[in-house]
Amino acid sequence: MRRKTCFYKKILSVIMIFTMIIGGTLTAYASNTMDDAKKKKKEAQEKLDKVNKEIEEIEKEQEELQEIMNAYDEELMALLTDLTLLEEDITNKQEEIDQAEADLEDAKLREAEQYEAMKLRIQYMYENGDASVWTAMADADGMSDVLNRVEYINSVYSYDRNQLTEYQNTVQEVENLSLQLDLEMIEMEELQMNMKEQQSELETLIAESAAKMEDFETKLANATKLAKSYASTIKKQNKIISDEEIRIAAENAATAGGNNASSSGGLTGGANPSYSTNVSGQDVVNYACQFVGNPYVYGGSSLTNGCDCSYFVMACFGKYGISLPRTSYEQRSCGQAVSYANAKAGDIICYAGHVAIYMGDGKIVHAANSRLGICYGTATYRTIVSVRRVL
Repeated sequence: MRRKTCFYKKILSVIMIFTMIIGGTLTAYASNTMDDAKKKKKEAQEKLDKVNKEIEEIEKEQEELQEIMNAYDEELMALLTDLTLLEEDITNKQEEIDQAEADLEDAKLREAEQYEAMKLRIQYMYENGDASVWTAMADADGMSDVLNRVEYINSVYSYDRNQLTEYQNTVQEVENLSLQLDLEMIEMEELQMNMKEQQSELETLIAESAAKMEDFETKLANATKLAKSYASTIKKQNKIISDEEIRIAAENAATAGGNNASSSGGLTGGANPSYSTNVSGQDVVNYACQFVGNPYVYGGSSLTNGCDCSYFVMACFGKYGISLPRTSYEQRSCGQAVSYANAKAGDIICYAGHVAIYMGDGKIVHAANSRLGICYGTATYRTIVSVRRVL
């Protein structure tokens, strides 16, 4: 009987030892799984933060380049408009030149005709000599008629001379006008040449900028692809961590006789820790909403003149005496983890490289980016890394 009792004790001891070994092995395995998941999550998070910063820089450079391209486009449109007007002026000026040349030919023709007519009259008078004059005087009825006839002969000379002078002046005026028109045409043609050179330079600059924009888009696409990959890794590791924490919490609860343990991770479990301050989450939300519309400035520290996402969260909670660290990465570890299903107004929604204040009903208020500034948004617009309760 004693031998059987001793034998059973030995068997029981072996079973207990075996159970302890297995339990220790499972505990060690669970610990290794958790540590490995946290390590991978941290590495992916650091890479994601880096890529998100690169994306932000690329987007900023894109915005700056787009402003430059818009300026080039406006300048080119203005230049093309001016060039069109100049080409119309050149066409009109050519018509004026053609008309002036025609007028000049006509004026020269009339001058030549007047000159020939004048020469004929002068030749006729001189060939007839004094006889014609004396004949004209002899045929006169009196001294008054003589004077009239002499005056007529002189008036013929004066008329011819005045007509010739008038035609000569017309020719000179038309020649001056033609010269002036030619000079104006030369000036406009030079201006047209310069404007076409400017057009070519602007088109080259626009083409170069467009190539840079395509390069930015390629870089942005690659960075976004990396970011999605890192976000997927983080999401996967969060699931592993959450599952392990839930399992451990369940084991602890069973060991402690059913006492609930608070999960520290988050998104898939039912974590819903109690509040440890008397600050109202709605008060924090109301205060934060006062600054909607103000600018986003990376590294900025002013709720009115510009700030980034982490300063916005830190300052809004700081208003009520809740002290938070400066960076979004540090803020992801503050307070207690909350499942998104249990998130309430005043909780902090954490994303990769970004944080926001939860308003309730799936809405957030946050310092989004340089384009949107401080604004409202949808909580699930990106993958949620964690939800933190600091009140």
